[in-house]
Amino acid sequence: MKCDLCPNLCGVDRKISLGRCGTGDTVKIAKYYLHKYEEPCISGSKGSGTVFFCGCSLKCAFCQNYELSRVKRGKDISVNELADIFRALEEQGAENINLVTPTHYADKIMRALDIYRPLIPVVYNTHGYENLSSLYAVDKYMDVYLPDLKFFSPDVSERYTGIRNYFDVAAKAIEFMANKPLIWGENGMMKQGTLVRHLLLPLNLSDSKKIIDFLAELKDKVYISLMSQYTPFGEIKNFPELNRKVTKREYDSLIDYALSKGITNMFYQKLSSAEETYIPRWDF
Repeated sequence: MKCDLCPNLCGVDRKISLGRCGTGDTVKIAKYYLHKYEEPCISGSKGSGTVFFCGCSLKCAFCQNYELSRVKRGKDISVNELADIFRALEEQGAENINLVTPTHYADKIMRALDIYRPLIPVVYNTHGYENLSSLYAVDKYMDVYLPDLKFFSPDVSERYTGIRNYFDVAAKAIEFMANKPLIWGENGMMKQGTLVRHLLLPLNLSDSKKIIDFLAELKDKVYISLMSQYTPFGEIKNFPELNRKVTKREYDSLIDYALSKGITNMFYQKLSSAEETYIPRWDF
């Protein structure tokens, strides 16, 4: 069966060989636990029941989960075991089930949710590079979308991922996600809706402002998280501009620009969040 789950459309039979995502026909994970370092409306007081999947259809050069995205570690599990993980996280008191980098496992995630559907929200935590056909399929299973919107310029996205059409594809995906109505719990938790993340990169402020221009058109339908947590990581030796963290001036300028566009449904970060201590230690 030729794989068409992500926009790469590599057409690989993953029972025989690996897709561009770097994975085959099994589910591979590196960790699952109660994660307390997401946005407050995701982590809450108990933590988000997070499953970190291995492999990636985007593969940013600076990925903070580099070992996972390049499938350098991880454990193969069955669909039934994945359903058991959902149940276990719910029983541990998770605020939600948080699926990190789920795109290339969308078919298996749906099967696992058919086996066991938690009574807590399910979060689709994605890099944003999504096929609309896959999103149509998973939509009935997902309560919250947590996409990144990483790059605007084709030159920037090609530089860091090798993919030129990132924004065109991700913008359409986020416009689709934004149609899910926002519903909040009494405790300030997001029960349904879309929270779009954007990570500011060093020397990329102008590109980030163009992302803000796009998100301003959706400001009444989604929440936005502007992130300052960039930490030099991954394979960045050929990208000298990425060998430092963002400055307070860069981040403050982006926040001010978002406010000037009327965006108020927004989360901010402290610059102290740019530390490797916030990157999970992988179990498998």
